[in-house]
Amino acid sequence: MKKILITGGTGYLGRNLALFYRKKYKVFLGARNNKQNFLVKNLTNCEVVPLDVSNLNSVNDCLNYIKPAIVIHAAATKFVDLSEKFPFECIDTNIVGSTNVARACLNKKVPTVIGVSTDKASPPIKNIYGLSKSCMERLFCSSEPYGKTKFVCVRYGNVTWSTGSVLPIWKQMFNKDGLILTTGPQMRRYFFSVDQAVSLVDQALRLKDRLNGKILSVEMKSAKMIDILKTWIKKYGGKYKVINTRKGDRLDEYLIGEDELKYTQELKIKNNKYYIIDFNKLSKKPLKKVVSSANAKRLSDSEIEKIIQFGINSNDL
Repeated sequence: MKKILITGGTGYLGRNLALFYRKKYKVFLGARNNKQNFLVKNLTNCEVVPLDVSNLNSVNDCLNYIKPAIVIHAAATKFVDLSEKFPFECIDTNIVGSTNVARACLNKKVPTVIGVSTDKASPPIKNIYGLSKSCMERLFCSSEPYGKTKFVCVRYGNVTWSTGSVLPIWKQMFNKDGLILTTGPQMRRYFFSVDQAVSLVDQALRLKDRLNGKILSVEMKSAKMIDILKTWIKKYGGKYKVINTRKGDRLDEYLIGEDELKYTQELKIKNNKYYIIDFNKLSKKPLKKVVSSANAKRLSDSEIEKIIQFGINSNDL
């Protein structure tokens, strides 16, 4: 049975990837918080390994122990406000850490590496977090000449109810006193279930030969934050209050930015529209307009209600 290492394995995406892959592969989850390692081992029944991606020796030790055929690189400092406040931590994890993973996988001749990115990495980039993930994308997409390892990145929006994201924060506020604070009611954001996120990673893995040195994204729906708030309050009560915006936030997110259009092509698979970005080659059929949360299909009221209900009723987020 082939082995998969998932960096950031104790995170919301990491543990859901483990649950998805554990019947097909021998899954190892790597993270630096050993308390969380213990908890995720009990949840997934997968082996855990102490791993700090910002330490090259730690990455090498992990690869020497596991000898994986596939590395899914999900470890990241992923919050905009945290990255603005603690930029060294963001850079150490997201840029140095990704560099360590890439170098170690090339040196150890790991066959396949999948890098997990974000819509915040697309231009116009507004924050340190987006810059750091853009660096990871460019690094992975430029690694082909250094060895036989295949590098592919996936890019998507907010994974609903992921740790530390907006909906769990709102749930904490709501449970405390019924008052939800919002920094940007008119902001539009992509929302993506964890199952959809896992599916995109798996699609990248299945198409790894075709996607080597490229980024895979997929069409997603978006919603205004105010629409989610109003649906929440209509269904569950409470009220909201607008507070100051956070440093680094932008009104809309982009899956494909202006400067990326000439490198991007569409791909249809089973009625799903995917986007392939290849910074190393101009597209024969480039996109004509940006793909953003402003021009994306909108989540319906019923879809928003289902998203909210999922987290409200869950005790394991």
